Amino acid sequence: MPSTSHFIEVHGSKMHYTEEGAGNPILFLHGMPTSSFLWRNIIPVVSSLGRCIAVDLIGMGKSDKPDIDYSFSDHVRYIEKFIEALNLKNLIIVMHGWGSVIGFDYAMRHENNCRGLVFYESYLQPLIGKDISLPLQEQILSINHKNDDTDIATVVNTMMKQGVMESISEDIMNHYTAPFSQKNAEKVLHQYAKELSQKTQLNNFISSYSKKLMHSKLPKLMLYSVPGFITPMSTVIWAKENLSHIEIIDIGEELHFAQESNPTLMGEAMSVWLQSIEQLKKGDK
Repeated sequence: MPSTSHFIEVHGSKMHYTEEGAGNPILFLHGMPTSSFLWRNIIPVVSSLGRCIAVDLIGMGKSDKPDIDYSFSDHVRYIEKFIEALNLKNLIIVMHGWGSVIGFDYAMRHENNCRGLVFYESYLQPLIGKDISLPLQEQILSINHKNDDTDIATVVNTMMKQGVMESISEDIMNHYTAPFSQKNAEKVLHQYAKELSQKTQLNNFISSYSKKLMHSKLPKLMLYSVPGFITPMSTVIWAKENLSHIEIIDIGEELHFAQESNPTLMGEAMSVWLQSIEQLKKGDK
């Protein structure tokens, strides 16, 4: 069954999502500066194992661009209401980049509504200097110091190209840049860069869910690549030593958007893991 496009009202704005498959929900949360389009080649690999829902964060993709701050707490508020509006129960949450800040927080506050977590290039620990890679620092600077004459779509284009091992076609790139031609569209990126730059409030937020993750018994799949943007080897080691019920898989030499350059490997790793946790649950009955 091919993915179908839907909209649902959340806090007075429309949020866009695609859906494919049936069964228990698998919610896909993208990061910056992407959209649900990022998961288009992953979902077909796993859609036989659940109801795959890929949402556009508020202010991104085809979702509305309301006049809000777009703080991480705004994103948390909208996604929590989105889950409630769709009555999603017994969730697997798949997270990438900024989406992990939202997903981890939700999961640790609603652990009884989750059955597993999948994460790649995620924010597992508070940020310190060495955890912010040079490419990510450059991207933050390019957003913060964008000239009025520079189109935000140009910044997005650069961000995407810096994050993949292989080139992205113009057609695919247009899917990522097109949403930023709309009114208020660049506000979401400015707020993202601001919060990563200032760190303090964001770090307190990450620290809160990180401590809870260390005690969580939810099944976890961590995908990582080298060199990556967000997940240094120190974080991989930390996860191995501090998180229980976790499987850690190296998906090879990738930067930040392995969904573009190696979707099959990512999808297959997720598929095998999803089947394994289903078998475990059947064994517990």
